[in-house]
Amino acid sequence: MAKRVFFSFHYQDVIDFRANVVRNHWLTKPDRQSAGFFDSSIWEDAKKTSDLALKRLINSGLKNTSNTCVLVGSDTYNRRWVSYEIMKSLEVGNHIFCVHINSIKGKDQKTKPLGENPLYYLGVSFSDDGKKVNLHDFINNKWIKYPDLEGWNVKEVDKELIGKIHRLSEAFEIYDWIDNNGYNNFSNWVK
Repeated sequence: MAKRVFFSFHYQDVIDFRANVVRNHWLTKPDRQSAGFFDSSIWEDAKKTSDLALKRLINSGLKNTSNTCVLVGSDTYNRRWVSYEIMKSLEVGNHIFCVHINSIKGKDQKTKPLGENPLYYLGVSFSDDGKKVNLHDFINNKWIKYPDLEGWNVKEVDKELIGKIHRLSEAFEIYDWIDNNGYNNFSNWVK
């Protein structure tokens, strides 16, 4: 059964065409079932609005999705709303994975060096009793409290996880659309 996937990306990568290759690859397959997903992107509706309205739009876009695919271009890692989409995806329990898209030829028919993994710059830690998730942002080579979302309560985590910030890049996969044959393998990356 096809899953609903929320796509997180820097809008410049839509303009450059790379994000569209991944989001629309199902169009050349017999049906969405064989592609393995439905696109739940929101940014066509976003334009420019208030922070609260953008958070509500993202939260609404994540409803009824089980996966978040972060399309990694050159500047994705330092985009505020991409970080929020990732952290909110973590909170709602989505399976998160990243796909490098700079290996895809842009509308200029050129590729770019791979962008940095945005998950490397986001982390979680746990309260001393292991019952609360705290969120962190890695800025200027140091961890700060993540500003756009509070942590949340959990039942309890293993004691060995307490006392350290864990980068999200340690927990979630990153693929390359070209090198990992995303056209044929994307449905395997979706859980």
